[in-house]
Amino acid sequence: MICAGIDIGSITAKAALINGKDLLGTLVIPTGYHHLNAGIRVFDTLLQQNGLSRTDISFVVSTGYGRASVDFADKTMTEILCHGAGAHFLNPDIRGVIDVGGQDSKAILLDDQGRVENFAMNDKCAAGTGRFLEVMARALEVALDQMGEVGQKADNPSKISSICTVFAESEVISMIARQEKRENIIAGIHDAAAARVANLAAKIRIRGPVMMTGGVAKNSGMAAALEKRLKLPLIIESFSQETGAIGAAVLAAGTG
Repeated sequence: MICAGIDIGSITAKAALINGKDLLGTLVIPTGYHHLNAGIRVFDTLLQQNGLSRTDISFVVSTGYGRASVDFADKTMTEILCHGAGAHFLNPDIRGVIDVGGQDSKAILLDDQGRVENFAMNDKCAAGTGRFLEVMARALEVALDQMGEVGQKADNPSKISSICTVFAESEVISMIARQEKRENIIAGIHDAAAARVANLAAKIRIRGPVMMTGGVAKNSGMAAALEKRLKLPLIIESFSQETGAIGAAVLAAGTG
């Protein structure tokens, strides 16, 4: 029985296909303006890549920021459940999940079956999210996917005092005017974002092993800053960005 998961985030749309215990494939594309169109494109393209059609799929679960827009899904589920299920599928030993997405960040506590025991979520403010990092990258004129590498070269990380994206951007602009090193500013940005996420993790008393999921997991500087704040190592899988979609497919298999 082949099942599918579709995760529509604010920045990227992801899809995954699972057949029993086997992950058949995943795909990530930009979400763009139309969430439904993104869901259709990422799903149909992944099917085509695997030589499948929609009639081959037994059940589809959608999740993410734009999950309600996927009108062809059989069921919608929260990102909390899907990231938990996806992390457990990728590594059954995982007990904590840190998901940093485009619009929000989440800390999740799992039991030994991959079920959610507790969670905390920051969905009221962009601080500590991918959007926060995107705004800062634009201000610093550095590619978003290069921030991790550049920030790791810092010799004296800057101090970002504001947790508000707007005010933090103003701080960064002032630092640029003072000619502070770009790598030091980026390291300070990562630490400020990590502090916000670590506070979420502290609320649920997160325990290891901990997996970091979401697109921001690809940012090595952010991951390092978060490890330092948590005082725990982070497990980052190659499918970190697709974990929610994988979890949605896993839950689809259990539902369909």
